[in-house]
Amino acid sequence: MNKPKSSCADGLPNLVGALLDAPTPGHFGTAERQRHPPRFLILYGSLRPRSFSRFLAHEAARLLEYMGGEVRIYDAHGLPLPDDATPDHPKVRELRELSLWSEGQVWVSPERHGTITGVMKSQIDWIPLAEGSVRPTQGRTLAVMQVSGGSQSFNAVNALRVLGRWMRMITIPNQSSVPKAFQEFDEAGRMKPGPLYDRVVDVCEELVKFTLLTRDHADYLVDRYSERKDRMPERLAGIAADVGFVKPTGS
Repeated sequence: MNKPKSSCADGLPNLVGALLDAPTPGHFGTAERQRHPPRFLILYGSLRPRSFSRFLAHEAARLLEYMGGEVRIYDAHGLPLPDDATPDHPKVRELRELSLWSEGQVWVSPERHGTITGVMKSQIDWIPLAEGSVRPTQGRTLAVMQVSGGSQSFNAVNALRVLGRWMRMITIPNQSSVPKAFQEFDEAGRMKPGPLYDRVVDVCEELVKFTLLTRDHADYLVDRYSERKDRMPERLAGIAADVGFVKPTGS
C-alpha cells in the first residue's frame, strides 16, 4: 500500500514558522502547580429584594466553598449603566478588580423576554476584553446558570455561553437551568432538595475540576499565533504608521 502524500508537503507559505509553537505534552508538564484555594467570582442578574438568581448564586457559593474554593459574590446595586460613568467609578473598579482576582466565575441570570437581564449584561459589558496588556476574563473558567419563572428554558444560559466565548473564557460543558424557580426555594432563600439542586452540585463540582485543571496553564492555553504575530516589531511599526503615530521607513 502506498503511503499517502503529506497534506503539507507543498509547504505553508503564509505561515511565520518561528511564531508557531506547536503544542506538545511537554508544554503541560513544566508549570509550577499553584496550591492556594481556587478563586471564584459570582455574578447574578437581578436587583429584586427576593431574587431567585441571587438565591441560586448563594447556593453555588456555599458549594464552591465546601469544595475548598474562595468565593466573592458581586452586588450590582449602584453599578451605573455601561458608558454612563467612567471606569474609575467605585462599583466599576470593584467589579474589574474582582474579575482579575478570580480564576473561575459563575454567571447566574434570570430569563427575561427570552434572554438575560439588562443587569446581567451591564456587569459583563463593564468588564473589558482587554485593558492594556491585561485581560480580566481571558483563560478563566466559567459556569453558567439561569432561573425562569415558567417552564424549562435554556435561552439565558445559551446567551451567557456566547458572552463567555466572546470574553475568551473556558466555559465548562455542564450548566443549570431552574424552571419555576418560585417553587424551588424556601422562604429563607435556600434551594430545596431534588434533581434541580443535584444539577447545581454537578455544575459546581465540574467548575472546580476544570479550574484546578487549567489555572496553571491558563496563559499558555490562550496564547495565540495571531497575537504573537501582531507583536512583531515590524507589525507594530506598520500599525503605528497606519494610525499616524510614525512615518514608515523611506517615506
